[in-house]
Amino acid sequence: MSVNINDWKVEDLAFWKEKGSKIATRNILISIPSLLLAFAVWIMWGIIITKMKEFGYNFGMLEGISDALRADKLKEINSLYYTLPAIAGLAGATLRIPNSFLIGLAGGRNVIFVTTLLLIIPVVGVGLALRDINTPYMVFAAMALLSGFGGGNFASSMSNISYFFPKRVQGTSLGFNAGIGNLGVGIMQKTIPLVVGLTLFSAVDRDGSVISSGALTGIQNAGWIWVPFLVICSIAAFFGMNNVITGTPKLPNTLQGLGKTFYMVLLGLIAAGIGAYFLVGLKVNMWIVLPVVVILTILLMKYATPGEIKTNLEAQFSIFKDKHNWIMTIIYTMTFGSFIGFSAAFPKLCQDIFVYSDAVNPEFVNPNAPNFLMWVFLGPVIGALIRPVGGWLSDKVNSGSRVTTISTIFQIIAALAVAYFIKEAKQSPNPEDYWWPFFACFMILFATTGIGNGSTFRSIPYIFSQKLAGPVLGWTSAIAAYGAFIIPKVFGAQISAGTPEYALYGFALYYLLCLGLNWYYYDRRNSGIKC
Repeated sequence: MSVNINDWKVEDLAFWKEKGSKIATRNILISIPSLLLAFAVWIMWGIIITKMKEFGYNFGMLEGISDALRADKLKEINSLYYTLPAIAGLAGATLRIPNSFLIGLAGGRNVIFVTTLLLIIPVVGVGLALRDINTPYMVFAAMALLSGFGGGNFASSMSNISYFFPKRVQGTSLGFNAGIGNLGVGIMQKTIPLVVGLTLFSAVDRDGSVISSGALTGIQNAGWIWVPFLVICSIAAFFGMNNVITGTPKLPNTLQGLGKTFYMVLLGLIAAGIGAYFLVGLKVNMWIVLPVVVILTILLMKYATPGEIKTNLEAQFSIFKDKHNWIMTIIYTMTFGSFIGFSAAFPKLCQDIFVYSDAVNPEFVNPNAPNFLMWVFLGPVIGALIRPVGGWLSDKVNSGSRVTTISTIFQIIAALAVAYFIKEAKQSPNPEDYWWPFFACFMILFATTGIGNGSTFRSIPYIFSQKLAGPVLGWTSAIAAYGAFIIPKVFGAQISAGTPEYALYGFALYYLLCLGLNWYYYDRRNSGIKC
């Protein structure tokens, strides 16, 4: 079977039964584990920073510090921990923008191979950086930036799979690709704590020598554990996947496809890198960094691409003239943005509220703290597994907007409940008393974001034409992914200020805005759009 398939008629039942289904099944069976690993690598910083805190990683910032200044410096270091998943979130969301248009330019097989292979760079880098508790912060920041490759992969993966299956089963195929892919977050949050306590690979000491015992041997597994699986998936993508004419009208040869993929990813990485430098190096406010990075990425794609690519992109850029593209972007950010942002920040938030619970003494450890790492993985797992339910419920009631309305109401209530239990825990001499109600409400929050993911994604094809639905899905998923940047930064700032509950109040107000937009434009009786 040729890598490039020019005859691809999946809506033809005879063609589908004869050979289409076999090809599509093979491609999705490679796509799913590749996307799962992408999510795992992208969001791994949420767990890694809890272990960095536990093992005392200080980026060399405690050298020569007097005891009088130590507490303030530890608070600064703790804030920097939160910035690492935020940088990964910024890069992953930014890279989704070029990834949204990649399949039409370079071919699905070429894109999945390159974007999976690139993930090996940050995981190897993390393994090496973790060999020394004094590794400079900028080394970790650079690895967090590169782990954003994983965040970008969702847009191209979903776009690619949509071309392999007929419309009658696209909901199921996309649901499996996205849902199991999202499970990578939960699997990662369970895997890293397990492997950190084991000697699975030969670790490297700060002087380059091989070590086989000691605490730092185990923590390096947080990076090394993903290498063999990424190698297997990269090889499988290269030799087992296809490019189809319906997804890539001008099918490229392998070198052309790989070259276009590398180039477009590079543009996104440049924009994300500039944003990360503004954020960390120049300490520019995150709300300024965010629009600057988005605009810079679009400008690079518009003006720094060859003629053939530019023509293709300009046709897809027509979505920016449609107000519903912007409305659905805001609403989808409420759902997926919250899911991925909470996934990135939840473990560290649990640690700061229930383990390092003394605001005056940053080194105090609550002896009765819950074993939060045993449970935090359930949030992303619930959010991922319930996502197809949101789509199924929307089909049942024939209205994605109605399901979005109901899930948003419960999302607001859950956010306010979490805020309440955070406040109570912070004020209590025994914060662990509030662990289970806090955890239960956060699980409801994850569940409602997952249902909203499915219902809003279902609405988009009903709002937009077939020509525009694909680019809109890619664009909305890209902007929503900035939740992985915003939420860790907001929590980090509010933890430093001693008012983490304020973050939840702010999120609840945003959800209320989305509730109003969804009702007015789509869910009210005379909205004019049935979705």
